[in-house]
Amino acid sequence: MSDEKNLGNDLNDMLDDAKDGAKKAAGEAKESASEFSKGASEVLDAENKKLVAGVVAILIGSLGIHKFILGYTKEGIIQIVATFVTCGIAGIIPFIEGIIYLTKSDEEFYNTYQVGKKGWF
Repeated sequence: MSDEKNLGNDLNDMLDDAKDGAKKAAGEAKESASEFSKGASEVLDAENKKLVAGVVAILIGSLGIHKFILGYTKEGIIQIVATFVTCGIAGIIPFIEGIIYLTKSDEEFYNTYQVGKKGWF
């Protein structure tokens, strides 16, 4: 009878260890999934900004909206002023920038304009 109790206790201990291990693994999986989700959203946001900023720069770049999309308020205001001062001639700058944005790889765009905060070209 004593051997049966010891076997039962051993089985209960093993089940408890298995439950603890499963809880720990679940917590680590949730943490990893959360980190992956954050990283994926950063990449997707950069890709969307690249496409939107590039198209807006080509179509209506003289208004400086593409600069505001990228978070460059000062550069956006400068673009608007330059467009009005030059009677629209400065609108060629965002057209070129839009082409540059769209021809860069997603990683290169992210590193240059999101991380490096390069405001012009």
